[in-house]
Amino acid sequence: MRGYFAIGSERISKPMNLGALTRTAHAFGASFVFSIDAARSLKTANIADTSKSASQIPYYQWDTLDDMQLPRGCQLVGIELTDDAVELPEFRHPPQAAYILGPEKGNLSPEALARCVHVVKIPTKFCINVSLAGALVMYDRHLSMGRYGPRPIMPGGPEGQRRRKLPSQTGSRKSAD
Repeated sequence: MRGYFAIGSERISKPMNLGALTRTAHAFGASFVFSIDAARSLKTANIADTSKSASQIPYYQWDTLDDMQLPRGCQLVGIELTDDAVELPEFRHPPQAAYILGPEKGNLSPEALARCVHVVKIPTKFCINVSLAGALVMYDRHLSMGRYGPRPIMPGGPEGQRRRKLPSQTGSRKSAD
């Protein structure tokens, strides 16, 4: 996959969410993780990060939006439920992107939204956990920018890959005792 991405949160306050977001970012190959104006009690974030991501990818903790420095050409993409946001399944991810999520029990600040080149929403009925939202965005990026073939028409994987047969296809049936 070409390009790179980063993911982070503005005003994140729960260490377990930051740890889970960092671990998932590491699993999906993020170039770095960041936070802006994070709670100072995030020292326990490594409890949720069992992959020890801090030794594998950089973590930047900026105090303000003005302190944030992204690489040249990197587009800031806000993840927020706004009326004008693009729904995630219809969004084309930029090759160089930094995804920013809002805090738990809150939204991205107007200042953060103003800096975003794109604003994307996950098509859910209501807000979801920040680390789960991050995982969905990273999975969508991986799926849409990876080199995967089209999905098969019938349920299951591509032809020739292992697929369990249903009992009705093997001729064996359980009795209805």
